[in-house]
Amino acid sequence: MPSLKCPKCDATEAVRNGIVGGRQRYRCKNCDYNYTVDKVGKGINTYYVIKALQLYIEGVSLREIERLLGVSHVSVMNWVKKYQIRVPEKNTYHPTYKILSHTELAAYFSERENVMGAGMIVTELGDKFMLIKWERFRDD
Repeated sequence: MPSLKCPKCDATEAVRNGIVGGRQRYRCKNCDYNYTVDKVGKGINTYYVIKALQLYIEGVSLREIERLLGVSHVSVMNWVKKYQIRVPEKNTYHPTYKILSHTELAAYFSERENVMGAGMIVTELGDKFMLIKWERFRDD
């Protein structure tokens, strides 16, 4: 049995004492206090939450974020709701993106035509980099 600490007296000697709400209940041998242990779920690293929200703000679709990060589009949608993220109003462009290694990114920026007349963001994506690019609008 795992070493559990009693929340009341911090003793580590406990015995199983039934199941409550689908979770194992324990009784402390020292003070007779009954308690359950927190449910351990599959936590997602905050790195992926932040990256997913950044991509969403840049106009990348939920399904595309799912393909890029390997995180469910439903999770991304739930984070958007939870943190009340709003996409900017005048989003009349559809950004393009590329996934590049460090060497490919350096080569991309060394060519002048790649960086002229466009807005772009580079963000880390694991051991690669994501380049999000969109054309600038001109007021004529």
